[in-house]
Amino acid sequence: MSEQIISQDGYNKLKNELDYLLTTKRREIADRIERAKELGDLSENAEYSEAKDAQSLNDTNIMEISNTLKNVTVVDNKKSKNEIGMGSIVTAKNGQKEKKFTIVSFNEADPLEGKISNESPLGLAFLGKKKGEEVVVRTPKGEVKYKILKIE
Repeated sequence: MSEQIISQDGYNKLKNELDYLLTTKRREIADRIERAKELGDLSENAEYSEAKDAQSLNDTNIMEISNTLKNVTVVDNKKSKNEIGMGSIVTAKNGQKEKKFTIVSFNEADPLEGKISNESPLGLAFLGKKKGEEVVVRTPKGEVKYKILKIE
């Protein structure tokens, strides 16, 4: 796995999710298992089976998030107006359309809100670029050109 960089906000979001899974969610599942055990025969107990599946999924999520947190590098959001970095808000033009993008870490990406991952093809193309530069992004539909109009 290659090193992933993450913003402090993205790191905090993962850390909060991990804390929730370790405490609240784990306790809720343990309570479900206890209630299901009280119903009797575990071999034909759907509630018990579902609770055990939920426990397994929760443990897997805990493991994945823990591993992610161990293998990321937290970076400061570079809010340079001269060069695009993590946290930059970029206004770019594609043909006649202007679009606004915010460069975020992998776990904060939300393309519908214009939040693109620094690891996405578009995010990678923008990183390190300056106002006025053009970037070409290879997409499944072909190459797309953007001209960088503004960096916030």
